[in-house]
Amino acid sequence: MASALSTLCGQAYGAREYSMMGVHLQRSWMVLFLTSLILLPLFFFTTPILKILGQEESVAEVAGTISLWSIPVLFAYIVSFTCQTFLQSQSKNIIVAFLAASSLVIHVFLSWLLSVKCQFVLAGAMASTILVYWITNVGQLIFVMCGWCHETWQGFSYLAFQGLWPVVKISLSSGAMVW
Repeated sequence: MASALSTLCGQAYGAREYSMMGVHLQRSWMVLFLTSLILLPLFFFTTPILKILGQEESVAEVAGTISLWSIPVLFAYIVSFTCQTFLQSQSKNIIVAFLAASSLVIHVFLSWLLSVKCQFVLAGAMASTILVYWITNVGQLIFVMCGWCHETWQGFSYLAFQGLWPVVKISLSSGAMVW
């Protein structure tokens, strides 16, 4: 669903309506956050759903554990993908590449530390994933909101709450197309 933001930001950038890019980013955050809230019960009830569908109990239990650990990743992905799209629409790919490379190094280290050294195994792998996503997100948010995108990010705006329905429609269409 977040890929609709690429279209909206690309059009706003091409039309030189730079301030609308920040509004589109905020709208995308709202639509994706609400969609994630709607999907949240699936994450909480993964184990019983899989058992009802006939999955082996041991597999359903592990999948349920991973699903619960994936909730923070789901919300981190909202910020991650939308900020990357927002920055790439402005050809600010260097910061995206730098943060991606940094997150790779940090993730490898944290995965080793938490999974192997501290022997947290699955919990360590999931915790390292969550931490790396949020560390990268903080970097992206700082870049977007603290002056490096002064033309396209004008702060939070009430305009983001207006015209949400067209964003929902294009997001659903985009999500269906990718699916």
